Amino acid sequence: MTAKKASAALISVFHKDGLEPIVKKLDELGVTLYSTGGTEKFIRDLGIDVVPVEDVTSYPSILGGRVKTLHPKVFGGILNRQDNESDVAQMAEFDIPQLDIVIVDLYPFEKTVASGASEQDIIEKIDIGGISLIRAAAKNFKDVLCVSSMEDYEDFLNVITEGNGTTTLEDRKRFATKAFNVSSHYDSAIFNYFNQEKEETVLKISETKGQVLRYGENPHQKGFFFGDFEAMFSKLHGKELSYNNLLDVDAAVNLMGEFKNDDPTFAILKHNNACGLATRSTIKQAYVDALAGDPVSAFGGILISNVEIDKPTAEEIHNLFCEVVIAPSYSDEALEILKGKKNRIILIQNEIELPETLVRTCLNGILVQDKDSKTDSKEDLTPVTEKQASPEEIEDLIFASKLCKHTKSNTIVLAKNKQLCASGTGQTSRVDALNQAIHKAKSFDFDLNGAVMASDAFFPFPDCVEIADKAGIKSVIQPGGSIKDQLSIDYCNENGLAMVMTGTRHFKH
Repeated sequence: MTAKKASAALISVFHKDGLEPIVKKLDELGVTLYSTGGTEKFIRDLGIDVVPVEDVTSYPSILGGRVKTLHPKVFGGILNRQDNESDVAQMAEFDIPQLDIVIVDLYPFEKTVASGASEQDIIEKIDIGGISLIRAAAKNFKDVLCVSSMEDYEDFLNVITEGNGTTTLEDRKRFATKAFNVSSHYDSAIFNYFNQEKEETVLKISETKGQVLRYGENPHQKGFFFGDFEAMFSKLHGKELSYNNLLDVDAAVNLMGEFKNDDPTFAILKHNNACGLATRSTIKQAYVDALAGDPVSAFGGILISNVEIDKPTAEEIHNLFCEVVIAPSYSDEALEILKGKKNRIILIQNEIELPETLVRTCLNGILVQDKDSKTDSKEDLTPVTEKQASPEEIEDLIFASKLCKHTKSNTIVLAKNKQLCASGTGQTSRVDALNQAIHKAKSFDFDLNGAVMASDAFFPFPDCVEIADKAGIKSVIQPGGSIKDQLSIDYCNENGLAMVMTGTRHFKH
């Protein structure tokens, strides 16, 4: 039989929110209710009859509540095959009640971990009986419908209401799929908690929140996003974000994280790379100077600020076609202006911790690495040349280094007065990256005399510092580490350039 009329239900949940209408509907349909502990009391307080599980098992809840439902008379009622003669006979022989519906909501393990609770409290939130009930009921979906989360209460209520207590095989299998999603995610969360020190070289990723995107990188590719976007952003306006939007937003957020506590800073990104960046005394001026870095590439770009966007800044932004604007907040007047373009996506970035691990597919497997969380600071700089960088140049060198870290390799970044002049991105040769940056800077009328240069990796030859010198650049930051470092140092000494080394490479592939 594919359609089954429910006669009995076992309910054992942590969260009682939304449970009342279900209990009342089951009672109205004449379904016998079985329950335990707090759920049993909840049902009884509604004035509805409920059979305590201990009356079925002849065992009370023991070991401080750790053992309540783990009994053959409970699991036999769930796992029996109603079309199997032997099972039917044993159900009668051992006086096991048939259970057609199982409703479970697990202990909140992940929330307990996130709350910073003690290890003992966390361990006690590892659900044993509940997870076992879910697996048993989902396995026997041919005869049993399993509700495995409070998030499915409304869906279940609709099913039993429309079916007048009867469920279809299609319904039961659909809920079984949900149940195994819940159980696998729960177990993954527990494993990842125990494996924080990575003693087991195992990767377990489970994201239960997902959305279908319009398409992937290109229209002929399917695209999905798995994650809690709403936790990270409050979307105030605009169309749905695309696959490419999300990649650019990710790049923008990670870049601006380097300037979180700095003076007003504005960045404009295109294809994951910054085409404009500036730090100024006001956010309006920071935007204006960021845009000057490459007003051509800024068209259709992603804009991000590290401080509130005010009305004067919004008026400037409104003149540019851009896909996304991100800020920690907006003034009311600024928001009204920015909403003037119906498709413009406006996001408030909320304060949440980002993952410390980066994951990407590779060949027939997956690559995993720690996030590059190292930000070069003044304390990391080792002067290696006779000429020392001035305090102003040091500020620009740090500024350029932060940006270089978030630009595709091979890269060279040119900056002056805390403004991006130009960068060479994603080149196979560092010389090509530098020449690209110089050409671009000159095309937008930047005076490179007194500018600084940052490189994401060492210079194996002195050609880059020579080209930079002839362009007017007088201060350089690079990680060092080449066996031929001295060649670049010698050129700088002979030509009056200052160079500092950080000892940290920042490749970004």
